[in-house]
Amino acid sequence: MSPLNIKNQGIAPEDLLCPTLYHGYYVRPRAKKQPERGYSEINQNDHKFQVFLDVCHFLPDELSIRTIDNLLEVTGQHPQKIDGHGFISRSFNRTYILPLDVDALLVKAKLSHDGVLSIKAPRKGIEMKREVNKVKIEVQSSSVDKEKSSAEGIMETHEKTSDH
Repeated sequence: MSPLNIKNQGIAPEDLLCPTLYHGYYVRPRAKKQPERGYSEINQNDHKFQVFLDVCHFLPDELSIRTIDNLLEVTGQHPQKIDGHGFISRSFNRTYILPLDVDALLVKAKLSHDGVLSIKAPRKGIEMKREVNKVKIEVQSSSVDKEKSSAEGIMETHEKTSDH
């Protein structure tokens, strides 16, 4: 195929590049328009909870994953780097709510060669009921209301004593 035929087929020369090594990891070639960048996908069934997250702009040591109660927090941050347009720094923070039957201590993560982070945790398969606790709202009166009510109380007391 000549370059003219490649363009007519909707394939850019950049799409034909082989992955390159960067710090020991394969980096997939970049296309100009990539609307799926930064995608996040959650898959869950009775046996597992799994998240897929595109983190291709970050190295493994620039990523952090932690659980807090039933929250799964993924953070990525890298220092300022130079690219073809100047300097750039990136960071993100994404938080997922884990199902109630997931043990946060059993969460495992893997990073693929093309920058997709897979986070998986087994589920117990036991349906956990959420506890609903209604909290009564106590209404506090303002200082004007307190003065008004204390004045009314004095007036009522004065009226009762004057009747006798």
